[in-house]
Amino acid sequence: MTAGESEDDGQEALERGRLLFALPCLFVIGAARIDQAPDGALPEVGFGGRSNVGKSSLVNALTGRRTLAKTSNTPGRTQQLNFFDLGERLMLADLPGYGYAKAPKSTVERWTRLVNLYLRGRVSLRRVLLLIDARHGIKDVDRRVMSMLDKAAVSYQVILTKCDKLNPMPLEERIAATALELTKHGAAHPEVLATSARTGAGIPELRSALAALSG
Repeated sequence: MTAGESEDDGQEALERGRLLFALPCLFVIGAARIDQAPDGALPEVGFGGRSNVGKSSLVNALTGRRTLAKTSNTPGRTQQLNFFDLGERLMLADLPGYGYAKAPKSTVERWTRLVNLYLRGRVSLRRVLLLIDARHGIKDVDRRVMSMLDKAAVSYQVILTKCDKLNPMPLEERIAATALELTKHGAAHPEVLATSARTGAGIPELRSALAALSG
């Protein structure tokens, strides 16, 4: 393949991603129990990560809709599995954050169990996007989730968020260190994507990656 052909392929992939996320994206349900989740007819992508890592903001940036997924500066705002139908091609699932959250302990335990049930048992789940704050990198709580996904053979890809908060050199170092750690995890996708919901950096590339998973 020539360099020109490779570049053409890349542009086509970006265009497929743009077209997919230009389709209507509709809220389906906020599931407080796993039996309330949609029937799984569509390929599905889950957005997971620590509380306040930017899951809802990333969903909004991908779909170009500022208020599709509710965002908050308060960790623990998302307390259900929130499902969004993207043009009857792809289901997006915004998951409650794990780790610190300003909510009662019993509530945190309940939604942690809900997320674990979802991650281990959702047949239609094609990939989990594991969001990591670029400023802090992978933490032990993330590693526990990664180990669970490895054992369950659930494919996941690390997405660095809030990358506009880092200068280029520290960001490159963060990407390299993250990619190196992922080589130790059997279910991890090797490519690390760096994104910013605020500036739009990395959003076209992530749209392209998700278009490859869509029906």
